[in-house]
Amino acid sequence: QVHLAESGGGSVQVGESLRLSCLVTGVTDSSYSLAWFRQAPGKEREGVASINFDRSLSYAESVKGRFTISKDNAKNTLYLQMSSLKPEDTAMYYCAAGRYIADHLARGEYNYWGQGTQVTVSS
Repeated sequence: QVHLAESGGGSVQVGESLRLSCLVTGVTDSSYSLAWFRQAPGKEREGVASINFDRSLSYAESVKGRFTISKDNAKNTLYLQMSSLKPEDTAMYYCAAGRYIADHLARGEYNYWGQGTQVTVSS
């Protein structure tokens, strides 16, 4: 059973940084991709970044150069380091997992989701 638990959200000012964590359990083989999504009020859930089963990385254009996704296998933890935060980054952030993902930032490709952690960026 795959289980994902996010932490690290909070309220920050424009330009500040924040690191999100996702404890991942039940992912037992290298066929899984892990990703971060976000959903702002009234908007669709969108892919932010992913670590793919072939070890490649994918980023949404809106976060390239500002966000970094990484994974610590020893700690079973996925991270999202967010820098130069903007008000438009305000959203609930979700961790997701899925097997043999083809479209790495597509919501429908992922089967497992965490409960989310809120990020609020104020100007």
